[in-house]
Amino acid sequence: MAKSTEGYKGLKLFELPWTVFAIFSAIVLAATYLGVLPQGMAGCFAFMIVIGTILNEVGNRTPIIKDYLGGGAIVVIFGSAALNYFNLIPKLLDAENKVYAMGIKLDLIGNITTFFKPTGAFLDFYIAALICGSILGMNRKLLAKAAARYFPAIFGAIVLSFALAGIAGAVMGFGVIKSVLLIALPIMGGGMGAGAVPLSKIFESSGTMTADEAISTMTPAVAIGNAISIVMAGVFSKVLKGDLNGKGALMKTGDANAQEYEISPEMQKKRDHVNVTNLGKGLFVSCSFFAWGYIVSKFWTMLVPSVSIHAYAWMIISVAVCKVLDIIPEDIEIDCFQWFQFIMKNLTTTLLVGIGICYLELSTVIASFSLTYLVLCLLTCIGAFVGAAFIGKLVGFYPLEAGITAGLCMANMGGTGDVAVLSAADRMELMPFSQISSRIGGSIILIIGSLLLSILGGML
Repeated sequence: MAKSTEGYKGLKLFELPWTVFAIFSAIVLAATYLGVLPQGMAGCFAFMIVIGTILNEVGNRTPIIKDYLGGGAIVVIFGSAALNYFNLIPKLLDAENKVYAMGIKLDLIGNITTFFKPTGAFLDFYIAALICGSILGMNRKLLAKAAARYFPAIFGAIVLSFALAGIAGAVMGFGVIKSVLLIALPIMGGGMGAGAVPLSKIFESSGTMTADEAISTMTPAVAIGNAISIVMAGVFSKVLKGDLNGKGALMKTGDANAQEYEISPEMQKKRDHVNVTNLGKGLFVSCSFFAWGYIVSKFWTMLVPSVSIHAYAWMIISVAVCKVLDIIPEDIEIDCFQWFQFIMKNLTTTLLVGIGICYLELSTVIASFSLTYLVLCLLTCIGAFVGAAFIGKLVGFYPLEAGITAGLCMANMGGTGDVAVLSAADRMELMPFSQISSRIGGSIILIIGSLLLSILGGML
């Protein structure tokens, strides 16, 4: 009988011993470069898992990149885009003469593009799981009780970051609307999977620009904003003293601390008990909420045709209302959370490979990057921190902790960015609050994005 891999202690890739992963990867890559990789979903998934896992590991182990530039996620996106840009992945280069990259008659890029576009089916599938599971997986007290004080701090971060980016954009000749929509908006959106990716779809649905163009322009901003947020968290936590620094406590009164909002051991035990039926129910409920978002969007468009709000936004609002009002049974909430975890842990790198190949044009990225771009990213992050710190102080928070959680944890790259920012600030006990910023705050940005694009999109 073959030995189990459960007790393996060495390097693992895609949660497999690296030797096992290497064998299966060799099979996939051999099929790819012999031109016999299966068509459709099977071949696409196999190739993207191999490439995504390898690039993710490189990013998570490379100094500076792993600490300040988003780690594996950024390397997967840009690495995949580079492989496509330099024609290192088999694809059809000339439809009329049947000219293929490297002479291999396999249009893998075309297959992956069909999988991701034009409907964006896989993106929608991923985002539906992410939104539904992440919101329903939050502690209800954290969502309901903290909202009265915490959300004003988030809005303070959003308003000032947008204002500074817009003013600087006007002064530096980049443009107010362009600075807000293409730099401040994605930086404050909560990373790639829950931020820039759905935002790009919203851009496309509004007719402002294609999703490809939006991703190519926004991705550098997300990466730079993440790096700046981590550095600022470390610096400000050491520089700010006295009444500005709560030394890890968010609220001055002490009547609501992070422990009150943690997931109970009983709930955690239920979450950890996963079975395939739970995953199936989570899939169904997530997709149903997504369909509901489209129903509401249709009726909204009929009633208010001048203001377009994307189905993502309506889904977010609907799920949040159901969570706060305790409408969804607990077991179904757990099912959705488990499905979200399954998708996030197993298919995030796959999604990022698709984004890099199908949506990120390196030529556009290179053309958009400049000193002006860097300054606008820096001012967006400064605005996020100062705006959250100022409003946080008014509602009874310590400014440093408010600026870090409600500000910089809005401007970083989601969950991994939260860990990096709080680690740099030595404030890991504030993780429950940072999750509000990444999950609910990021969702608010999608709603704001829908509204702004319906009003200002034609001015880009």
